[in-house]
Amino acid sequence: MAKTLAQTTDPEQAVGRTDLSLFDNSWYKPGPRWKIVLWFLVNAITLNTYLPIPVAIKRFILKLFGAKLGIGVVIKPAVNIKYPWLLQVGNHVWIGEKVWIDNLSQVIIGDNACLSQGAMLLTGNHNYRRSTFDLTALPITLDDGVWIGAKAVVCPGVHCHSHSVLAVNSVATRSLDAYGIYQGNPAVWVRKRDITA
Repeated sequence: MAKTLAQTTDPEQAVGRTDLSLFDNSWYKPGPRWKIVLWFLVNAITLNTYLPIPVAIKRFILKLFGAKLGIGVVIKPAVNIKYPWLLQVGNHVWIGEKVWIDNLSQVIIGDNACLSQGAMLLTGNHNYRRSTFDLTALPITLDDGVWIGAKAVVCPGVHCHSHSVLAVNSVATRSLDAYGIYQGNPAVWVRKRDITA
């Protein structure tokens, strides 16, 4: 009599196996194919480059592709934005060099927020509990005054509340409390952020 999955003594078989041949994300439709391809080309030439493109032109192009941008948004070189039509940015936001906004889902950034060099906003993930490794996508929100440090990662579904800080190289897997400074992988609260005049 054949053993069931639960009866097997092989730990790998007991917990199942991933089968990437069954992966199917056909349900995910972030926009028309022509728009995605056109943005891929335009992004490479104007945003995700070290060419000295004026910030005003970068902002114009992002708005042309559906991004909602406030005034005074600063965009440094080599920034990569997956889908600008899923991006909302407030006033006087700084987006640093090599920032990657991988927005498979909505990303909202409040006023006076700062994303330092190499920071990543990661809205997409995979369901590791499913053998089909299904794609998941959850929004990210950064409230006013949030600072995401260099090479820090904000994971899907995270809400960084007002003026919270994610330190250099840290990974936010859960939401950050207002005025909290978080550090580590996964990031944990280390102290309160005090702002003086």
